[in-house]
Amino acid sequence: MISEKLKKGILLIAEPSIIGDLSFNRSVILLADHNEEGSVGFILNKPLEYTIQDLIPEINAKFKIYNGGPVEQDNLYFIHNIPEMIPNSIEISNGIYWGGDFESTKALINEGKIKKNNIRFFLGYTGWDAQQLDREMQANSWIISKNVYENKIIGKSTTDFWKQKILELGGDYVIWSNAPENPILN
Repeated sequence: MISEKLKKGILLIAEPSIIGDLSFNRSVILLADHNEEGSVGFILNKPLEYTIQDLIPEINAKFKIYNGGPVEQDNLYFIHNIPEMIPNSIEISNGIYWGGDFESTKALINEGKIKKNNIRFFLGYTGWDAQQLDREMQANSWIISKNVYENKIIGKSTTDFWKQKILELGGDYVIWSNAPENPILN
């Protein structure tokens, strides 16, 4: 798990030492892009209290909206596993795609052709400037993990996803799996 390199499609697991950071504490991030100019990702395990219909009333679906990260939280983003249905999608990796034609997406959702395990919506994203993520890796802020779920990650990642990934790491990480989110409140 830890031998993976930074590249789009991998998962970034917040180290347990990231305490007090409201955006990234106990986050699991899908890295959607990584190059010499910077990196972009989406937090997979931080659902908000909204559905897509709350934000876009003409969409007749109750798909949950997730907090994608602290950047541009007034913009809606989405990942999916159905590029044959959504034109102009960008492949992240392993059959996961980012964005695409939103008008087509709305119509397909309303027709019942896109299900919640096909698509995940985010308000905002996580972004890093050139070399910023590399510096955070050197500071041991993140653990790199292969996305073994591939395009099924959309339906897999829930609020307890961080705990599950920490348990999979084993060793010294196991003790953190049951620690309170804010140890001061213990």
